[in-house]
Amino acid sequence: MRFQFLKEHQKKYNIKKACKILKVSRSGYYDYLKRRKSSRAIENEALTEMIEDIFEKNKGRYGARRIQLILERQGVKINQKRVSKLMSARGLIAKGTRKAYRKVKKGTPCEEKENILNRVFTANARNKVWVGDITYVPTKHGFLYLAVFIDIFSRKVTGWAMDTRIRDSLVLSALNQAIGREHPEKGLIVHTDRGSQYTSQRFQALLNRYGFVQSMSRKGNPYDNAIMESFYRTLKRELVQDAHYENPEQARQDIFRYIELYYNTERIHSALGWLSPAQFESQNA
Repeated sequence: MRFQFLKEHQKKYNIKKACKILKVSRSGYYDYLKRRKSSRAIENEALTEMIEDIFEKNKGRYGARRIQLILERQGVKINQKRVSKLMSARGLIAKGTRKAYRKVKKGTPCEEKENILNRVFTANARNKVWVGDITYVPTKHGFLYLAVFIDIFSRKVTGWAMDTRIRDSLVLSALNQAIGREHPEKGLIVHTDRGSQYTSQRFQALLNRYGFVQSMSRKGNPYDNAIMESFYRTLKRELVQDAHYENPEQARQDIFRYIELYYNTERIHSALGWLSPAQFESQNA
């Protein structure tokens, strides 16, 4: 693992110093570089290319099970679990799938959080209850992950962040942006699912720092966070569905314009009496 770390970051560090810090020999490191890939690694690379071809040919509609069947028809024997792992490693998520291939890092189990919201999606003032979630946006050259926080009171997007990798830093950036914009008081309820990004120590430490209360959906129950489900359906129907983005950067710019210049300021909501979030907040200031 140490040799692999050095290999992946050899352009960033002085190898002599890095070997000393990691307590490995330079000769051992250079021997490691000369080693040939294992047959398993070579096989995985070939399978990944085939999986990506099938995935792209079907425009992201096929998950692990269907891709496995296609491979078997092509004479490639492989189990569904292996296909799923290879898809996860490449960030390939089939359309309509909710976080099916998100890899959860093993670690200290988080404290179970109560579902305080309990599907009561109302608030009597701004910045009393925020809901958050992560979704993905497919492009021809990889996926873009989007994390959003919404104020239940006005349905306004209070904070968002985008990245090509799905880590806890994604939700930390979104929450920090929301805090910087709204300056909520202590006691704010922040409701999310039980994804590893939200159960991470860094995310929970950020909540504790500001005196926020964490609420979580029950396992495997998307209805406990219906506001976010509705927002992402709207985003994908109105923006992403027919966009056919060339790359994540193109998607990033389009989503930025949608949220900041349209959704928050102009798009009317039936739940708000056919007002936009900005108009609703203005009338209820």
